[in-house]
Amino acid sequence: MSPRSRTETVTLSERITGLAQATEIAEGRLDEDVVRQARQTLDRAGQRRALSADHTVVGFFGATGSGKSSLFNAVVGQELARSAARRPTTSAPLAAVWGEEGSQPLLDWLDVPDRRVVGPALSVATGRGRKASTASGGLVLLDLPDFDSVTAEHRQIVQRMVGLVDVVVWVVDPQKYADAVLHQDFVQPLARHGAVTMVVLNQADRLAERDVPTVLGSLAELVAEDGLPATGSSAPVAVSALTGQGVAELRDRIHSVAASRAAAGQRLEADVVHAATELAHAAGEGDPHGIDRDASERLTAGLARAAGVEMVADAAARSYRLRAGKHTGWIATRWLARFRKDPLKRLHIESHDRTSDPGVHRTSLPPMNASQKASADSAVRGFADEVSRGAGEPWRRSVRTAARSHQETLPDALDQAVARTRFSARGASWWWIAFDVLQWLAMAVTVLGLLWLLGLFLADYFQLQLPPPPTVEGFPLPVPTLMVVAGVVLALFLALTGAVIASLASRVRARTVRRRLLRSVRETAHDTVQVPVERELRAHREFTAALDRAASPTA
Repeated sequence: MSPRSRTETVTLSERITGLAQATEIAEGRLDEDVVRQARQTLDRAGQRRALSADHTVVGFFGATGSGKSSLFNAVVGQELARSAARRPTTSAPLAAVWGEEGSQPLLDWLDVPDRRVVGPALSVATGRGRKASTASGGLVLLDLPDFDSVTAEHRQIVQRMVGLVDVVVWVVDPQKYADAVLHQDFVQPLARHGAVTMVVLNQADRLAERDVPTVLGSLAELVAEDGLPATGSSAPVAVSALTGQGVAELRDRIHSVAASRAAAGQRLEADVVHAATELAHAAGEGDPHGIDRDASERLTAGLARAAGVEMVADAAARSYRLRAGKHTGWIATRWLARFRKDPLKRLHIESHDRTSDPGVHRTSLPPMNASQKASADSAVRGFADEVSRGAGEPWRRSVRTAARSHQETLPDALDQAVARTRFSARGASWWWIAFDVLQWLAMAVTVLGLLWLLGLFLADYFQLQLPPPPTVEGFPLPVPTLMVVAGVVLALFLALTGAVIASLASRVRARTVRRRLLRSVRETAHDTVQVPVERELRAHREFTAALDRAASPTA
């Protein structure tokens, strides 16, 4: 994906639109799980944006014994959540709400029936240069079950909520803050939400005062290794729900985030960018080479071999020689040509009505044999591999599938391509007419000479006295004999010359037919192979552009 300019700002709406387009295109092409997760992200984003934008949902998450509920009460300032030595104490989400108006549909979507209105929307003073202003916003604090609860239902609630809340407050205790399972299963997946994740070291009163900075530093290093920022609002803070240490600082952080009303958008933006990134990874790196003239010509050549273009071109040449012989051959032997069937007609080519729909015609070419089918398949596969070269494997697979989308109908389409080709085989060449006239003149001279000789023979037989036949000076033969000899010699000469000319002309005709057949096959290749591939290549370009919008770096 080509990165956007750093000065260009991409709005959340543009990102969501880009992800929606990319997901639609990825359907059926990329990994189903990745596409499903992207759709879930889109559904979640759409639902959250349709609900209150004035409220920020902050969830308190933690392991068993982290003192999460006690800290929740301390931040709220009221004993809302039940805390006790027996664990787990939280079995269902509990909501503390500031700013009741508009919060009910949001809590319905979160499926939190236990709701407590604590006060009006928060107001926080923010200094801007020498001036000060007040920002306000609704806030929903959620006390949630332990993520490592032995009850499966509790764990399911936590997994669902971590994907819905706007801000995650991750509560750890000094004993288990470095637990590998904790970081691997929960903290690391939150890395993309660093801007809306807070890490809290609770029960700091259990540590010696001099050890608190050391533990916080160790926690910050672990958080950084997990991919979360360890600075700003995400910097780990030490608190004690029992003594009140650090509670005010944590409360101010949460209230500031709520007053800015930006957390929900940041959370959704991170989710959209992550989903787009996952789609990009599933698609693979690189762009396809694309269709060029050489690839198209190689595809046409391969399909032409499969369609038997050479056989048809050879048949056209033989047909031309046969029909030429019927016009230029010796008239005395032309009747023998009647026993030879026109090769094109034998293939059911050029025998249909030219005014009818060529789509209903079929040739009598033999069905594709294994070699021809292999040639067609190899041509299509080679074309797909060449034009998709450079793209990720899923897209290469998609291009191959598109190229073979007409595999079952391709043999019939190639047959129609041959059948609809116009060979111009019925018209006579101009030189045929000239040779035909000369052949008939030669035949006339021969017949007249034979009749003359027959008359002389009959006259002699009946002992009729006739003058001797004239002779031509320099020739010992009488004129009638000379006429027969001259007529036969001329006819044979014309027949031989016509055969030579027809052979040469048939090669030209074969090249012409081959060119026309290749044009028909090229059209078929374009319609049945190239067009589906072009759609896939266009889909790849649209997919890449959509991902560029969805996952473009923040300005």
